Amino acid sequence: MNTKHVILTQHYPSPCGDLILGSYEDRLCLCNWVIEKHQGRVDKRLQNLLNADYKEGKSDIIQEAARQLDEYFKRERTTFDIPILFTGTDFQKKVWHKLLEIPYGQTLSYGEMAKRLDIPNAVRAVANANGANAISIFVPCHRVIGSDRSLTGYGGGLTAKKYLLELESMATVGIFASSL
Repeated sequence: MNTKHVILTQHYPSPCGDLILGSYEDRLCLCNWVIEKHQGRVDKRLQNLLNADYKEGKSDIIQEAARQLDEYFKRERTTFDIPILFTGTDFQKKVWHKLLEIPYGQTLSYGEMAKRLDIPNAVRAVANANGANAISIFVPCHRVIGSDRSLTGYGGGLTAKKYLLELESMATVGIFASSL
């Protein structure tokens, strides 16, 4: 018999759109937009790979994630220290770990991201992995922008991406972090 596991979920009303926070075995596995660009893809991947169903409920991890998000949105927090569970391919996990290295208030292009991963010709694959990130804000995929310094693709929409970049005190959306 194949017993299903549970991903506990709870809504979080952020200033730039509602999020769903999810925890699995004492780690945050989900911080995704309620209104999301590719609705259902993240949910399906998480549920399949973890053999789990969503169940609304509270957990210590979700409560801590909400507390840290509150601080982030008040500009009282620039880094997060919550246990994270990446659920995806090895390549996606490699990209998501690299996202964690982009400092608060700085941006990076998809091309630069690919170079830092030592795969400069894989810009599209890096962009796709970036877009598959299930843990928005904590894993700052919003800090990745187009090579022409434009805002491109974001699961929560470009308005939310712009909001997050401005929240992080970006003077202009197109500043690159060339000294990372």
